[in-house]
Amino acid sequence: MIHLKMMNASLNFHLKNSASYPQSNSDMEESNVYFQFPIFNHTELEEATNSFSASNELRDGGFGTVHHGKLRDGQEVAVKRLYERNYRRVQQFMNEVEILTSLQHKNLVSLYGCTSRHSRELLLVYEYISNGTFTDHIHAQRANSSTTLPWQIRMGIAIETATALAYLHASDIVHRDAKTNNILLDKNFEVKVAHFELSRLLPNNVSYISRAPQGTPGYLTEKSDVYSFGVVLIELISSKPAVDLSRERDEINLADFAINKIQKCNFGELIDPNLGFESDSEINKMTTSVAELVFLCLQQDKEMRPPMDEVLEELKAIACNENAADKFIDADESESALVPSSPDYDSS
Repeated sequence: MIHLKMMNASLNFHLKNSASYPQSNSDMEESNVYFQFPIFNHTELEEATNSFSASNELRDGGFGTVHHGKLRDGQEVAVKRLYERNYRRVQQFMNEVEILTSLQHKNLVSLYGCTSRHSRELLLVYEYISNGTFTDHIHAQRANSSTTLPWQIRMGIAIETATALAYLHASDIVHRDAKTNNILLDKNFEVKVAHFELSRLLPNNVSYISRAPQGTPGYLTEKSDVYSFGVVLIELISSKPAVDLSRERDEINLADFAINKIQKCNFGELIDPNLGFESDSEINKMTTSVAELVFLCLQQDKEMRPPMDEVLEELKAIACNENAADKFIDADESESALVPSSPDYDSS
């Protein structure tokens, strides 16, 4: 049977502020905690999610499905269910537990607890974020409405996502899966970065860790997150998905397409016209500045990419209509000094 004893004994779980957790003790097994972590009753979670019905499914990720649930006291939650009962997947789930129980930030999703080691399966219980993912609003069903997600809201999402990633990096954690589908939005469009199965806590005396489990050569650092966030920014200004096989061959990978347009200063062919690029001079300036920041985030040499805290400060400056890009790059040297490419070719 899969149970929490499969976790590394050195994991140090910390309870967050009790206000972060459902207040009803009826939804926990006699209010017990395991390794100082709240324990939920499997039967009640099954009941809360209508037996994990398809109608309650929120998303289907690489490691498990996430279902919307309502506990007996009315508390709404999101319940992640492991796909398969194997040790590797449990390790990935416990990796997420270790990350989320050691951190607290308003732009990171909160983890409420899990089922016990005696449970039929391992379930993780999170706060429920009601407004879907960033992907939903710029690519999927919610984006099909006549109203385009306004630029001001998009900038807020970019800044809050960068804030969350900068916080992780300051805590020596690399997210490893920063993408629009892992950016959750509440009813006020405030960001909750989620899905930490692939995240890694960097060793104290090691400046990089292998990306081998993902089948990608090279090394993983905070700058890999910077690249991924650059792709998020491309999607944000273009309203196009990162990969789309229905596009022309040289446009399938949005990053390659964007690099080409930015190098040629063809911003109008990249930026979503519905954002007001052609009709509003301030939006024109801000979207162009974000595109220039994208160019820096997608550098082939990861050492040429700005750290996330500087990306965050640049976004804040852009939002205030202050172009701070000069502190990163001399425009006269941009074409000769910087050549963006895929992160698969990071140098060590």
